[in-house]
Amino acid sequence: MKESQAARFADLLEGAAARARALTVDRLARGITGAALGIGAAALAAAALVFLFTAVFRLLAEGVGATAAYAVLGALFMAAGWLVMRSRSRRG
Repeated sequence: MKESQAARFADLLEGAAARARALTVDRLARGITGAALGIGAAALAAAALVFLFTAVFRLLAEGVGATAAYAVLGALFMAAGWLVMRSRSRRG
């Protein structure tokens, strides 16, 4: 038996809807999931960096004193900033 025109038309519409959903909604859902996971990972990384710098400062403060620890970390951050600005000025 041949399929009726109505059944073939319904299958055509269902296939078109499935393709449109695959091209739009499914991609968007994957993007939203990836963005949420990325934001979560960035937040955890930021928290880890805060804890790391706090630990490094406390270790330095125990060894050389709080004032010297501030000076050492300040010098390190200034050197890092200088290197970043130096590489930035080469490109532009």
